[in-house]
Amino acid sequence: MNLKQRITEDMKAAMRAGDTKRRDTIRLLQAAIKQREVDERIELDDTAIVAVIEKMLKQRRDSITQYEAANRHDLAESEKYEMDVLLTYMPEMLGEAEVDKIVDEVIGSLGADQRQMGRIMSLLKAKLAGRADMAQVSMLVKKKISA
Repeated sequence: MNLKQRITEDMKAAMRAGDTKRRDTIRLLQAAIKQREVDERIELDDTAIVAVIEKMLKQRRDSITQYEAANRHDLAESEKYEMDVLLTYMPEMLGEAEVDKIVDEVIGSLGADQRQMGRIMSLLKAKLAGRADMAQVSMLVKKKISA
């Protein structure tokens, strides 16, 4: 079962269970996927769906930060719930040791040169997309190639 089918099945299950918050969050996800498919006139595969989910998660993180700064904890809790639902569709996150090993392999294959940063990150994004926080991976790469 691919990711899109799993999302649809979870939507049906949430509707049967009467879980309106979960249902509404899954509907938001389905709408974002459908919007991207219509805009680009393609059928999204699991990798592209993970990219959509990552974007939605980033939006939720930003919203939570702003809501907490404005003392709107009720809205922040709503965003946190949506994040929890969206995280169930993300692939298993890699541990620090595994990420470090992959970074070392890529740097070893290209050479530790500051000018290669963009190329290193593009290769790492292909290998780690959805399985590691790319901002932290970027900081790790910068630290390794500047040493």
